[in-house]
Amino acid sequence: MGLIGLYIHVPFCTQKCPYCDFYSLTDNEMLDRYMNGIINSIHIYASQYKRYADTLYFGGGTPSTLGADRLVCIIKEAKANFGLSQAEITVEVNPSADLESMFGLLAQNGVNRISMGLQSIHRKELELLGRVHTAEQTWNAVKAAHKAGIFNVSLDLMVGIQRQTEQSLKESIAFCEEVGAAHVSAYLLKIEPDTPYGMQRERLVLPNDDETSDLYLTMVAELEKQGFCQYEVSNFAKQNKNGDLCISKHNIKYWKGEEYLGLGPSAHSFMDGKRFYFERSIHRFLQGANPVMDGEGGDKEEYAMLALRLNSGLCNAEWKQKFGEPLPQIYMERAERYEKAGLVNMKADGFALTPKGFLVLNQLILSII
Repeated sequence: MGLIGLYIHVPFCTQKCPYCDFYSLTDNEMLDRYMNGIINSIHIYASQYKRYADTLYFGGGTPSTLGADRLVCIIKEAKANFGLSQAEITVEVNPSADLESMFGLLAQNGVNRISMGLQSIHRKELELLGRVHTAEQTWNAVKAAHKAGIFNVSLDLMVGIQRQTEQSLKESIAFCEEVGAAHVSAYLLKIEPDTPYGMQRERLVLPNDDETSDLYLTMVAELEKQGFCQYEVSNFAKQNKNGDLCISKHNIKYWKGEEYLGLGPSAHSFMDGKRFYFERSIHRFLQGANPVMDGEGGDKEEYAMLALRLNSGLCNAEWKQKFGEPLPQIYMERAERYEKAGLVNMKADGFALTPKGFLVLNQLILSII
């Protein structure tokens, strides 16, 4: 059995962004109880699965809200129970916090990747997103990570937001390159119904579908111009000094159908062919509620759907290694119909979607798979 990915959901934020649908709370009175609950879960599930991990990802919420000491306690328990030898350990942070001392302690305990929510460098765009940090704070936070010896820093950008133009997007991308980011995750804004954005959708001044598509394609071209190579619909990486792309080794497990264990309220898992998740309730999690079973996973159709998110797409050799048979010819025939429209790139041993194809990802998957 291979090495798994370990995900820990930290459901705390200093304030809730109006577009965010992730499970998070602004009540920070439960930090110690949460830490103890996660440590207890680590013991339970390490004993149940008896597996080792090579990635650990703290997502949220805002994991840095826990503080360095609590994060280190969890990291030490995770290492003791899941190995994590030479692992990629990622912590998401909010750049508005004073992070220099935190980064130093995290780096000493194995954290080697930081993910920050930049979203934009423009004050008005940030205000409309409900973000409280500034571009200067993000710059200082990235430099503080570098000072601590953490050079694998990922910045989040949002595309298709209020007041955004191609020029303002290009300026945010240039900032990522100038500050020395190794990775960029660039997401199209999605309006979720139960968020403040969802409830005031009619009042939002957003680009239309065509304008959003143009912004996405501009983003892809501009990031590649700045040296970031697209490897997934929303993810771009630079090469490190060894010539390797600084991809998210943890997230790539999701898209390649590999196993991962998620701990914390709302965290999802895929282990031993089963999918399951914890409820969106910190109280239920701390009470020791069992995860909710979510059916079987890892079949051919699911694998194909996830692989088509990657710019490497579907490959006959990888398919044969995983399923013991060739990539279905019908997939190749259906995909080929979209090549002339610039949506699919046909290869000798498979096919992949182009950036234009990623814009209609769901429709192409339905048609091809």
